[in-house]
Amino acid sequence: MPADNLDKLQSAYKAAVEEWIVAIKQEEELASVNHSVAEVDTWEAAHFKEDEMRDKVLDLKAEYEDALRKELFGF
Repeated sequence: MPADNLDKLQSAYKAAVEEWIVAIKQEEELASVNHSVAEVDTWEAAHFKEDEMRDKVLDLKAEYEDALRKELFGF
């Protein structure tokens, strides 16, 4: 596997981690205030976004790890 492909996979993974961090911080901000019904809905939406980003990060991490295994160990 060419190194440029590994670099792309690593970059995609790192970018997803950064997006996930933003999503976590948004959820944290919303969890730190008193809530009205509308605010609870916004907080829940932030939780779902954070969960989506976590799944994306885990998928990209697995893809990057698989590519590294193939490059480094041939399987």
